[in-house]
Amino acid sequence: MTSILSAVAWPYANGPRHIGHVSGFGVPSDVFSRYLRMAGHDVLMVSGTDEHGTPILVQAEQEGVSPQELADRYNRVIVEDLHSLGLSYDLFTRTTTRNHYAVAQELFRTLYRNGYLISRTTMGAISPSAGRTLPDRYIEGTCPICGYDGARGDQCDNCGNQLDAIDLINPHSRINGETPVFAESEQFFLDLPALADQLGAWLQTRTGWRPNVLKFALNLLDDVRPRAMTRDIDWGIPVPLPGWEDNPNKRLYVWFDAVIGYLSASIEWARRSGDPDAWRKWWCDPEAQSYYFMGKDNITFHAQIWPAELLGYNASPGQYGVLNLPTEVVSSEFLTQEGKKFSSSRSVVIFVRDVLERYGPDALRYWVSVAGPETRDADFTWSDFVRRNNDELVGTWGNLVNRTASMIAKNFGAIPAAGELTAADRDLLAGSKEAFGTVGDHLRHQRLRTAIGAAMRNAVDANQYLSQQAPWKEPDPERKATILHVAAQVVADSNRLLAPFLPHSAQRVHEALGGTGTFLPQPEVREADDLDGGAPYPIITGDYTAQPRWASELVVPGTPVRPPNPIFAKLSPDVVEEELARLG
Repeated sequence: MTSILSAVAWPYANGPRHIGHVSGFGVPSDVFSRYLRMAGHDVLMVSGTDEHGTPILVQAEQEGVSPQELADRYNRVIVEDLHSLGLSYDLFTRTTTRNHYAVAQELFRTLYRNGYLISRTTMGAISPSAGRTLPDRYIEGTCPICGYDGARGDQCDNCGNQLDAIDLINPHSRINGETPVFAESEQFFLDLPALADQLGAWLQTRTGWRPNVLKFALNLLDDVRPRAMTRDIDWGIPVPLPGWEDNPNKRLYVWFDAVIGYLSASIEWARRSGDPDAWRKWWCDPEAQSYYFMGKDNITFHAQIWPAELLGYNASPGQYGVLNLPTEVVSSEFLTQEGKKFSSSRSVVIFVRDVLERYGPDALRYWVSVAGPETRDADFTWSDFVRRNNDELVGTWGNLVNRTASMIAKNFGAIPAAGELTAADRDLLAGSKEAFGTVGDHLRHQRLRTAIGAAMRNAVDANQYLSQQAPWKEPDPERKATILHVAAQVVADSNRLLAPFLPHSAQRVHEALGGTGTFLPQPEVREADDLDGGAPYPIITGDYTAQPRWASELVVPGTPVRPPNPIFAKLSPDVVEEELARLG
């Protein structure tokens, strides 16, 4: 049994999440984590809402509320949506907890003591109208290196190079379009050049990564410069150094503290478990593994900034000891919608909550798994969503479950015992049993598309078997019983193979074959007190110990089976026009 950290990107708490967000971090990480638990591994899946930085500050001012009030509102919205989607976090928390503040400040102090945080005077961008410092990511212009029109003040997404806002050609504020002015400001910088050789050596060992992720990460080393880790802003974690900690206008850079959230969430989970040191099993044991899930726009922070923070911390560790670097950065590509880039401001958006309310979680989880932006950009269209739901979920998998359970209920009232097996029976059963190895290997390497394709082929083979064997025409009762026993076994196997992808319908399939009790543990939302005296907040957590095994288990003859209800709902073709009309 291996200890595996499933570190899931932190959604930003300035609004509800759209399906592009959960396609990149949510569904892939949950499928991976659910499979590993079924396979017997010790998984810790953590995340939370990212609640610091300028976007929340700006939006709060626009809405006339405090940043904390805005973060509180959207933290709850996001918690409810991710819980409804079935994401099985051991802990989903937030970055405004006192625990997170303490952990982030410990890493900052240790990095400073180790000499990897250096003070520099830089030219900071200031909004002429508001008098406030503008973070680099809120300044856009033309990249001075590749000429891309749309580069940000910290990096160019087109060529991947790190930038300084003052170097942009024709810089302007993303908030109001005005041209910023630049003034001197003292900040602390992470000394990336001093860590570049270690970063490069570590990246060269990451041979199992997705090629596009590793190539991007290695390219970042071509132009490594110190990176500011503090900001002129009054919303965030205080800088924990004498002369700085009481300055109300200096705070840690949001991306410095956000990536530390994986560690602080693990520590919070351990404290809530009753064993404050339990987190060390995933962070300090060199045999433990860790997988970080996000969209490709966050590769820089997970393949460069976070490893650099860890390397600098480990040079002479603080109270947490030597911390493990990521085993893999699992980055998805971008998702578009009907050929357009997601944009809440232009109403080009499909919110997770709306899809869940109208079509349920497993229909969305299935589409993301089979057609999402795993290794290349993908386009979500309502016509494809409806087609896959009706042809594949309903027509293939749902049809197999319903026809098998219906024939068993009608002819026997319970799962029948098998008689002598034919070659066709043995071939189907053998293929179904072997699928656990095939699908499991794909899931272990985050190949969701290939994995769910192999799992669905199991259902396709079983449907073909039923059509060929035609038990409804079979005059011999023993042969009919054998066919339906074999079909029930493959349905039970397929349900386990598909459970990580479709956890909600897995329970209904389990019950359709006469199963009782909880088949697959689900997450729950709890109202939690801040462990260090702060305000209460909702968390996602759960007890996932009672997992079905990742293996074929024999169905039990005599188990009562009643006429089933449909597992999935067929969608009307009118859904496409209705949804497109909502998008205008």
